[in-house]
Amino acid sequence: MTHSSAAFVALSRAIFLGFIRDKAAVFFAILFPLMFLVLFGAIFTDQDQSRVELVKVGEVALLDDLPDEAREAFDGTFEVTSADDLDDALAQVRKGDADVAVEQQGDALVAHYTQTEQVNAAITQGTLRAFVDATNVARLAAASGTPPPYTFQAESVEDESLTTIQFVTPGLLGWAVAMSASFGAAATLQGWRQSKLLRRLQLSPVSTRTIVGARVAVTVAVALLQMAIFIGLGAAAFGLTLSGSWWMTVPILVVGTLCFMALGLLAGAVAKTTEGAVNMANFFVLPMAFLSGSFFPLEGAPAWLQFVSNLLPLKHLNEGMLDVMVRGEGPSAALLPIAILAGFALVVTLVAARLFRWETT
Repeated sequence: MTHSSAAFVALSRAIFLGFIRDKAAVFFAILFPLMFLVLFGAIFTDQDQSRVELVKVGEVALLDDLPDEAREAFDGTFEVTSADDLDDALAQVRKGDADVAVEQQGDALVAHYTQTEQVNAAITQGTLRAFVDATNVARLAAASGTPPPYTFQAESVEDESLTTIQFVTPGLLGWAVAMSASFGAAATLQGWRQSKLLRRLQLSPVSTRTIVGARVAVTVAVALLQMAIFIGLGAAAFGLTLSGSWWMTVPILVVGTLCFMALGLLAGAVAKTTEGAVNMANFFVLPMAFLSGSFFPLEGAPAWLQFVSNLLPLKHLNEGMLDVMVRGEGPSAALLPIAILAGFALVVTLVAARLFRWETT
């Protein structure tokens, strides 16, 4: 082996050993991507096994009188509940508690769907239309020469003027605010600590409350600026229009910002370097964005994954903004998300304060 080859091998070995010994590098190079493999595998595995949640309003003769061969397929596809009040059924669909509400108007099967889940709605409509066609074929075979007895009609539970931009804006805005608040708090805390600025601020006549208040004010102002940019660009370029009590987005966004700022403070308190703090904040927020519906709905995901999603603050931030910006809900719809986000922020802040040190040890 030549001298250059030996040097190459020795240097490569040293670099590889350094990589193996760097726990953060190993985590973000191998374990972090593997986590997403597991995440996407769980989200997209066995989606076809989940049944569509259907609310049957009143008597629906078409569904009650399905042929035997169609009945078995229908029961395997839909999980049916009954309701007498159409408004209540529509509210369930609008809120996401049901996939579709069906009623029969004369010879027409009317399916009420939500535009917030357009892919799922298209699949549901196609499936119901297939059952209508199967029933018509069976009836025509029994009485040839007669016109098809049933028709299918789909109606959105929201205003038909709403466009796709309405439904993607809350999730993307929630993700943007979560990233900005958590990354900013993590980087600021760790950066100030490494540069000894934090210790100098502690010894200065400025109170800790003032320092914290200034940092919070700036973070909230950035979040509100993000909201203004998102809404302004969406309205100017993509036809975004706001509905319902959209102004309640402001308090939801403020409390959500405090929640993710608390996560950033936790990352900054635990990590030893600025890069480590930002990476830890990214570890918190990025998987949460996928599990909270920021990029795509999770209705087809397994029940256990949806349960995990409901434990994440970003899910409640996204849902709260979706309710008041798109679904036409009143101000009271924002109260529960605000309470959950505030509680999460309080708990995480207390944990971060417990782990906080003025200097890196």
